[in-house]
Amino acid sequence: MSDQTTPATGPRGSSGATGSGNGDGSGSGTELIGQIAASIRRERERSGLSMAELARRAGIAKSTLSQLESGAGNPSVETLWALGVALNVPFSRLVDPPRPAVKVIRAGEGPVTHSERADYAATVLSSCPPNARRDIYRIEAQPGETRASDPHMPGTVEHVLIGAGRALVGPTEAPVELGPGDYVSYPGDAPHVFRALAPDTLAVIVMEHI
Repeated sequence: MSDQTTPATGPRGSSGATGSGNGDGSGSGTELIGQIAASIRRERERSGLSMAELARRAGIAKSTLSQLESGAGNPSVETLWALGVALNVPFSRLVDPPRPAVKVIRAGEGPVTHSERADYAATVLSSCPPNARRDIYRIEAQPGETRASDPHMPGTVEHVLIGAGRALVGPTEAPVELGPGDYVSYPGDAPHVFRALAPDTLAVIVMEHI
């Protein structure tokens, strides 16, 4: 798992950056980075882990974690997934802002994280409320490098529904080609992939956590 970050004040890019859409109410990239910094620090302290121990478990440099907790780093999808697994919390708990009573997310809005390995952006639509175990993401992907995911927490199941384009999705050893309206579910606690086969592929991923 890479520990690449980019400066918090730098431009958003697909090489590992965090930002938000342009719509009203989604917040600026700086606000999102601050939210992530506070969330990482909160979950680390809740777990009773030192900064050095969390960095070791996540496979990132301690200096990188220090940057993230201070709000000076801009984490990639891969770094945030690694931290979530190390902290035993869903990815969304690190990036989702406090939710209002009514929450509307238009296309192009919402907290976005980008992969450092592929042209792949994930938008958190809804994180797990208390006593519920599901997160919902909108995925936008372009043909090119495969987005390969390491196993998530034990018992995780992923559900994918393609809205537009085509994609190869599922377990690393046996992914399935999907088109608009196609759905697949598979274990998220084993290696799995998502590779767009057509431009502007859109999908919704629902993750279940036990």
